[in-house]
Amino acid sequence: MSQKKLYGGKSRPTMMDVATMAGVSQATVSLVLNGSPAKLTEATRQRVIDSANKLGYQLVRRESQVPPNSKTRSTIIFIADEISTDPWMALAFEGAHNKALEYGINVILAVSHGNANIEANIVNQMADSNVIGIIYGTILTRLVELPPVLSKKTTVLVNCYDSTRTLPSVLPGDLLGGRAATERLISAGRKRIAIINGQKGVDASRDRLKGYRQALTSNDIPFDPALVRPGNWEPSTGYSMTHELMALDNPPDAIFCANDLMALGCFDALRDLGLSIPDDVAVIGFDDREIAQHTHPPLTTLILPHYEMGEISAELLIDSVGGLLATPNQIKVECLLVERDSVEKPSKDA
Repeated sequence: MSQKKLYGGKSRPTMMDVATMAGVSQATVSLVLNGSPAKLTEATRQRVIDSANKLGYQLVRRESQVPPNSKTRSTIIFIADEISTDPWMALAFEGAHNKALEYGINVILAVSHGNANIEANIVNQMADSNVIGIIYGTILTRLVELPPVLSKKTTVLVNCYDSTRTLPSVLPGDLLGGRAATERLISAGRKRIAIINGQKGVDASRDRLKGYRQALTSNDIPFDPALVRPGNWEPSTGYSMTHELMALDNPPDAIFCANDLMALGCFDALRDLGLSIPDDVAVIGFDDREIAQHTHPPLTTLILPHYEMGEISAELLIDSVGGLLATPNQIKVECLLVERDSVEKPSKDA
């Protein structure tokens, strides 16, 4: 599997391309193209369909691409710890499902709620000679301890990793994403950039903060711990932490919110203070949730690439038929920037 394929130099259109052209999220594209009865306006549905047609994107099976022996091993089991609290594992499943369909392979979803006994039962009840392997995904990027039964199956991890880092894992590039978000604010001429980070102890929070600090260092901007505020991924902390930041003697001229929900709270706080976005304070988020395009102004953010992570995971399993899993053991997928209106155009002096 080439670096070009993983990091954006795609030879054929992807669901992300359709989402970008249609101005919607990847989740919306998936719902429309899979014929979901979800409540979407007809205008949105048509925009997605028109964009997919224009790009030549289709959900099709490509029987000619089916690898040797996969006809007798025609199922992948996708185990997720959660799918209802956030959309990430649903997106990863859709990516795996649609990629596998190109090879005539089914993907079956099971939800374990992180219970090792349930996970073992899922594998014992569903795993047979027709199963190619297992995709195991978690809603938060984290270390996992898998039940012993999974060690006997070909397994790829999505959004998580094992303690020995021996199982193939597909993860979001949170560190580079944090750096890209901060550098986008710097390119807009901002010098005093704050971060409202996510929950302490979570991998995504740690890596996005590292990326933030790297960007400051690379651009000769001093790190100021007063500009780093803890959050919990919820709008309430985006709101309260923004008030704290703007009460500083030297307040920030830009705020990087480590997810879009905290950016919503940040927007409300700045509005309460009579400040304009981005004229007074530029704001950037992370996740590209559906709401990000409907804020005022629309939120500049980065995509969490879970759909692509699911695609890659399915490809790794399919490629393993009759052989070993491809290397490297850990794949980081780029979090692409989505330009909207909460950060102005780059400064000529930046």
